[in-house]
Amino acid sequence: MHISSGRWMYGLLLALTTSVLWGILPIKLKEVLQVMDPVTVTWYRLAVAGSLLFAYLAATRRLPRFRPLGRKGGWLLALAIGGLTANYVLYLVGLNLLSPGTTQLVIQVAPILLLISSLFVFRERFSLGQAIGLMVMLLGFGLFFNQRLSELLTSLTTYTTGVLTVLAAAFVWTFYGLAQKQLLTSWNSVQVMMVIYLACALLLTPWAQPMQVLELSPLQGWLLLACCLNTLVAYGAFAEALAHWEASRVSATLALTPLVTFGSVALASTWWPDHVLPEQVNWIAYTGAIVVVLGSAFTALGPSLMAALRARGARRQIGI
Repeated sequence: MHISSGRWMYGLLLALTTSVLWGILPIKLKEVLQVMDPVTVTWYRLAVAGSLLFAYLAATRRLPRFRPLGRKGGWLLALAIGGLTANYVLYLVGLNLLSPGTTQLVIQVAPILLLISSLFVFRERFSLGQAIGLMVMLLGFGLFFNQRLSELLTSLTTYTTGVLTVLAAAFVWTFYGLAQKQLLTSWNSVQVMMVIYLACALLLTPWAQPMQVLELSPLQGWLLLACCLNTLVAYGAFAEALAHWEASRVSATLALTPLVTFGSVALASTWWPDHVLPEQVNWIAYTGAIVVVLGSAFTALGPSLMAALRARGARRQIGI
């Protein structure tokens, strides 16, 4: 069993770095999507990140061997490739229809779906604390969509289509997450991501239009490069954070990502109003976003918090 190094300050810094990088990502993607289609943007992100990982593994002579996977591993790899490819494309399609903040908040459903799926696939336990966190999240979503709840439930508008598309992206990401968790028994995380990234890029090649990059403005070109590197650096910081800090605390820190997006949009819309539009939500929706983040964090920390409460109760009973 993996034991964290105990350098929690370093782990916190890395987790916050990941949260910031993921938080500002949809703002950059939104600008690039004005010229490039979602499939082509995804192709560039995966191809660049996968190629850099390939170069690193080749230089360190740590390229993965496929024989240990076997037939079962091959099916798991295919499931992970299909799930991540669909997730990336659907996320960008949804982002094209929604604001960055709304998209980032809705995608928070993904780790919750993974948690629920793990209950059935890996027979993991679902604690009372996690159940409370899930209920808090649902309450937060209700508050966030207070202005458009009727629209979401009664008509198929562009907004509703966007929300449903991002929910679909969260759903297919669950298949990727479950498959990757099993693949880590044969490969390390860098090897898994390299193979998946390059395979996803290859899968999208027939539909990608790489020459669209020539239509980008200099700013959009730099933003596309930043999006490609974002995937690599953010996931690297995330993996390193797990080496120095407990997974539950890292996950709770990453729950701040939607708030980073909302804050970044507010600043960017003030500094670059020609490129970034402010979020069109009221104070109830902002409160709902905070409640979603709190629910997500509590879901991640629920088991630890409940264990601490039980231990405290036990100490009181024996008079310590």
